[in-house]
Amino acid sequence: MSDDAWDVIVIGAGACGLMAAIRAAEGGARTLLLEKNRKPGVKILMSGGTRCNITHAIDNRGIVEAFGPSGRFLHSALAALSVDDTVHFFEAEGVATKVEETGKIFPVSNKAIDVLNALLNRLHRSGATLSLAEPVLDLRQSDGVFTITTPGRTLSARQVILTTGGQSYPGSGTTGDGYAFAARFGHIIVAPRPALVPIRVNAPWVAGLRGVTLPDVGLRVRDGETVLMAHRGSLLFAHFGLSGPVALDLSRAISGHPRPGDLTLEIDLLPATIEAAKKQLAVVLASRLPRSVCDILLTLAGLPADRRAAGLSKEDRRRLTRLIKNLSLPVIGTLGFEKAEVTAGGVALDEVDSRNIRSKLVPNLFIAGEVLDLDGPIGGYNFQSAWSTGWLAGMKAAER
Repeated sequence: MSDDAWDVIVIGAGACGLMAAIRAAEGGARTLLLEKNRKPGVKILMSGGTRCNITHAIDNRGIVEAFGPSGRFLHSALAALSVDDTVHFFEAEGVATKVEETGKIFPVSNKAIDVLNALLNRLHRSGATLSLAEPVLDLRQSDGVFTITTPGRTLSARQVILTTGGQSYPGSGTTGDGYAFAARFGHIIVAPRPALVPIRVNAPWVAGLRGVTLPDVGLRVRDGETVLMAHRGSLLFAHFGLSGPVALDLSRAISGHPRPGDLTLEIDLLPATIEAAKKQLAVVLASRLPRSVCDILLTLAGLPADRRAAGLSKEDRRRLTRLIKNLSLPVIGTLGFEKAEVTAGGVALDEVDSRNIRSKLVPNLFIAGEVLDLDGPIGGYNFQSAWSTGWLAGMKAAER
């Protein structure tokens, strides 16, 4: 076999591609991993605030359910590499892990570089070859053999694993290249859109709360009388609008809407029942909410900060309660792919065999990771999807 002929070529050295190349090479396939960046795993290093949320402390069923209806696609992948398998994989490579209160699993070191180094060390031992700064310019198949053109050479392979990622954080190199390759082979591409992305709102007072975090709020996205999506969790106010886990989880309902400006966000600031007392109202609220939030609420309700709760009229109480339980903010949109953690949309799942992550349209083409129309909530779920689909694709590619 020539230097330019391979059993398996993996395109894209992110989380999914690294795992796919490791598994293919360990399965005995002569494997080449191509990456257009000068460094592999750029998004791994950026993820989780540079801590890398490896996965979530939940069983396979919990992972599947977190993805909603599309989660069924992950059954075989998770059977091949479960959450426990993933944790064992990294711990065997020297990355001790910890489970935080939210269920998120991180390296004990809080360093994403440790996760990436573990993958690179395992890749090196697997015998796979990693080629950096080598973008794929063209991908074709003829007579059962793939031909891959890069700036400096033409390569061939019996199997190709497409792990190019989506369009989130395009500065890291994920610019949607894989969609064009898949579409050329006849695959339907579900329109990509930002997910797990901060939300922009049209409420000037929000800027005054920038940096304020509320650990437990209810958040809903409403289109007229219809609630499109609802979650409960931690919220972070920012100068442009809302961030934090609960806002990020709801963002896909906004980015996927044809007219985001028609939508409204509703915040339940205190999911528990509010009790009034013969104290200054601001003091009552401040026992459960930051003072800055209380001041905003009182202003929006048209009430002075020193008004005593016992002196409120029924209408005052009704107005204040309505604000606390149903604070409405007009939506502008999201911060887009530039700030999105993952991409919703991608290669249609019904055109990929979930049992082996192989294309139903193209023999020996495997499509895995974020390039698929598969996105989950915040908390390590999307990494688990990447690890598992990459692992299964690499395993099946090595068998052929």
